[in-house]
Amino acid sequence: MQVRIASKTDAADRIAVFELVAADGGSLPPFTAGAHIDVHLGNGLLRQYSLCNDPAETHRYQLGVLRDPASRGGSIAMHALAVGDMLEISAPKNHFPLQADAGHSVLLAGGIGVTPILAMAQSLAHAGASFEFHYCTHSAARTAFRERLALDDLRERTYLYHDDEGQYADLRLLLAAPRPDTHLYVCGPAGFMNAVLDAARAAGWPESNLHREYFAAPETQSVPGVAFQVKVQSTGQIVDIAPDETVVQALAAHGIEIQTSCEQGVCGTCLTRVLEGEPDHRDAYLTDEERVANNQFLPCCSRAKSAMLVLDL
Repeated sequence: MQVRIASKTDAADRIAVFELVAADGGSLPPFTAGAHIDVHLGNGLLRQYSLCNDPAETHRYQLGVLRDPASRGGSIAMHALAVGDMLEISAPKNHFPLQADAGHSVLLAGGIGVTPILAMAQSLAHAGASFEFHYCTHSAARTAFRERLALDDLRERTYLYHDDEGQYADLRLLLAAPRPDTHLYVCGPAGFMNAVLDAARAAGWPESNLHREYFAAPETQSVPGVAFQVKVQSTGQIVDIAPDETVVQALAAHGIEIQTSCEQGVCGTCLTRVLEGEPDHRDAYLTDEERVANNQFLPCCSRAKSAMLVLDL
């Protein structure tokens, strides 16, 4: 759908907040906390950005975008946009939802990972739910949405930590003695998220109560690929996958296109159903339970343990 940039403001150092409104001036499709939209930026660029405003709002979507020096083009293209520009976006999707039955929610955000977490805090506050919000940044200058966090509904439950002032969240203390009805939500740089999740697991949190969303794939030790085959269920076509190419690349060379965005196994855009065979999961998107089921995988980065995968294409 078409939207117009109604405002663009600096929320913090290198972070711009975009307010998007419907091109026809009407309401936008509703969304839930943790949702994101696909943004088409031209020249083949498709990027996902979390919605950071209160889900109770239907007249606008807000995005917070960090201008990343290591950007592959998405954040630079976003920061080049101006008020009045038109954008094509998808309807909201949510792969990082709040759990409706949680008795208490612990929200942890690092840097630009605050965007989905802020929407969660606003949604929980609106519902009168029990939660606490911990937001870690390098400095006060890099802390976005400070004015929003200072309002009455969030101020008493928000805790800010700035590295340059020697303020660090005590994860061992924050995550001690987990309760069965308490859920943890974390988003931010991979190192920050791994530290939070490792501390939670060490404290005995059940995996089902840990929820995370990566903006970039965590660094992992590279494992050499091996050749295998994929079969397209609808046509019976068999495609060879070389050790140095992805399933997406090999299929595209044979005229079979799978839509991608991050190409790092983070966003889930290319999620494909597996009918037969055993995937070699190398993504940061699927949960442990979903990986064990072995009925879907991300062909932008994952491979196969079996000689062949039959894909629902």
